[in-house]
Amino acid sequence: MNPAWADKLTELFFSGSTVLFALHGNTQDLVPNGDGFSPLPDFLAQQIFGRWDLVLYYDLARGLRAFAGSDAPRLKEMVVLANRKVGDLTTARRDPAMAFALLDRFVQNNIMAADADRVSAAVVIDHASFLLPAGEPGRLSVPAATQVVTLLNWASSPHLKRLNMAFLVIDEKLSSINERLTTSPHTAAIEIPLPDEATRARFAPQLAAQTAGLTLLDLRALMESKEPLDPKRLRELKKMLIERQSHGLLEFIEPRWNFENWIGHPPIKQRLQDDAVLLRQGKLSAMPMGYLVCGPVGTGKSFLAQCLAGEIGIPCVTLRNFRSKYVGETEGNLERLLNLLRALGPVIVVVDEADAALGDRDQEGDSGTGSRVFSMIATQMGDTRYRGKIIWMLLTARPDLLPIDLKRQGRAEVHIPLFYPADADQVRDMFLAMARKAHTPLAAEDIPPIPHLGKLSGADVEGIVGRAARQSLLAGSSGITKESLAAAVAEFLPSTQSLEKEMQEIAAILECTDRQFLPPEIMEKMNAYGGREKLQERYTQLRRMIELA
Repeated sequence: MNPAWADKLTELFFSGSTVLFALHGNTQDLVPNGDGFSPLPDFLAQQIFGRWDLVLYYDLARGLRAFAGSDAPRLKEMVVLANRKVGDLTTARRDPAMAFALLDRFVQNNIMAADADRVSAAVVIDHASFLLPAGEPGRLSVPAATQVVTLLNWASSPHLKRLNMAFLVIDEKLSSINERLTTSPHTAAIEIPLPDEATRARFAPQLAAQTAGLTLLDLRALMESKEPLDPKRLRELKKMLIERQSHGLLEFIEPRWNFENWIGHPPIKQRLQDDAVLLRQGKLSAMPMGYLVCGPVGTGKSFLAQCLAGEIGIPCVTLRNFRSKYVGETEGNLERLLNLLRALGPVIVVVDEADAALGDRDQEGDSGTGSRVFSMIATQMGDTRYRGKIIWMLLTARPDLLPIDLKRQGRAEVHIPLFYPADADQVRDMFLAMARKAHTPLAAEDIPPIPHLGKLSGADVEGIVGRAARQSLLAGSSGITKESLAAAVAEFLPSTQSLEKEMQEIAAILECTDRQFLPPEIMEKMNAYGGREKLQERYTQLRRMIELA
């Protein structure tokens, strides 16, 4: 049984839709091939085109050659046929211009030949980005432009669609191949995904369930490991292999906390705990596609994401800077990451500073890279096939700067506002939680009255606890003493309530999608302003004042 992508390829070809295919994604991995597994070129030569007369393979390193996988007798027949129909392939060993000239002459001769003299032939071009690089027509070298045009001519030829001739270009990153080629209506772009659980079960039954996101080559490396694969070791190796596979653009977050560590905001905590229950029960249709977590700096947005991951018990990753100064590299990096996320699910994807990281549909000045990145992410976020499998958490102190396309229902649809704690009991609980986090003993009765209520962030409380712990250690105590904590509280000066902080708080209030997420003191503040409309006016004033400052 062939993979789904291979069935799609054959269906498109035999329906007469196209003769040119761009294969991308997990192209350097092994593919199920009959009873075993083989590299992609071997699979194409033996399974997809196993009964065709001729398979020609080309890359810059090995040149143009007949190719039959591991079938030696068939290869001998192909070499004879290729020399007769195409010419001496050794003359185009590493010269792309000569190779494409030979192939084009062969294609035209095969079109013009009598039915009895025609051959069925597939041309496979591997590592295609080196031969058909991304770039505007005027900026391509003449040989590269000629190669792109040659392929476009083949793809659009009505004569070829009546013959058994197919052309395949292969590269890990679709965005690295010339856009004129990949976006042509005559080209079918087909993504080869990372292996699903059924494929992994065929390859390594004992590791299938725990290795989502790994390639079969990674699995083979795990099986050949000389150390015992206990759960901890397997988790560490999987993390290392996936981060390497993403070229360092994706980082695993080890969830060390759950909602037992979360202080305050009971309705938010309850909502996320309920979502965790639904996900564990497999009721994915009831899950949101994503969350937008907003609020002033220091309110615990990243901590909330880690608590959710720890509560659900699924991997949590954060996207690192995938942008590059090289043409097409940014889109290629993102393409690789999204392919990996689709295979990893269920997974929580944390995007910090989302307003800056994700770009905008109308972004200018970067040759359209920003708008293409935005489109790729928006498309993935809105793909309901991955509801409950890829859970997006967009974190930002400025949700007003995030494009509305990403905030709408069906993408980051649950908007969670976070604020500085204003309740004395809640602040005391936060002191105890921060002491537990720092593994430093603290007695509840040793916490003094807390000034600055509503002005202390979680980061501020953590800083106060850290100062008190330091002073206690210098005094020879293993835990936080009452005196050191009282001194740290008295000496701490919170940052002034700037206009920007006020604007961030108002932006979070306006962004909230559920009234119960707003604490009583915030509701009072909104009512004091005269409701959401008046609050919107205040926000507009603040934004103008800050822009003019």
